[in-house]
Amino acid sequence: MRRLALLLTLYSAQSLADNCDLLPKPSVTLKRHEEPISLDTRTSFRTLTLLGPVQMRPGKQVLGLTRGTATVRFETRVESYIDRSGQWECASPQITVSYGFSPMTVYVAREFPAGTCAYNEIYQHEIRHVNAYQAHLKSIEKDIADTLGARFTTAGPWRGPRGQARARLQQELEERWAPYVKREINKVDATQALIDTPEEYARVAASCNGEIRRATR
Repeated sequence: MRRLALLLTLYSAQSLADNCDLLPKPSVTLKRHEEPISLDTRTSFRTLTLLGPVQMRPGKQVLGLTRGTATVRFETRVESYIDRSGQWECASPQITVSYGFSPMTVYVAREFPAGTCAYNEIYQHEIRHVNAYQAHLKSIEKDIADTLGARFTTAGPWRGPRGQARARLQQELEERWAPYVKREINKVDATQALIDTPEEYARVAASCNGEIRRATR
């Protein structure tokens, strides 16, 4: 009986391995989240100054602001094969990662109506921030794809007790990989700080023949 049980176990393992090879290979696909940028022209520069980064507040007035919230969403599809005993399975996760900023809002202080010189100066400055956000998302795509690919695609289908693969995958994505992707997205803050230099603030404030300084006096 022991020999028979051993032969059945070996047969089952071989059958599981053979059918695992028929599953599609695990995959990770990245998509940059893109949505229209919201424009807010109803907020005063005093409120924007309070909303801006803390390091910008001492002695500075924030005339415009661009804010983006880092987001990541995982869509998963798991193809699996269950062995004849019904106890074991192999599973191939197909993962799509959507990442980006949602929402992204550009603020121009309400003291500067659309169509004025001041509005245009402030708006164009904020568009530089928007472009920096978008360029950053492109720059981190390969690193994120390589990191997630190394975790999920190099070892082939997952093998284990039946019914555990989906729950295990979802838990790992939420607890480990969502925070990782958000950290990578938020590294854009260093790039944004390079745009908001003292020289750039002085240039914008002095533009439009003193229009901005008069409105914020």
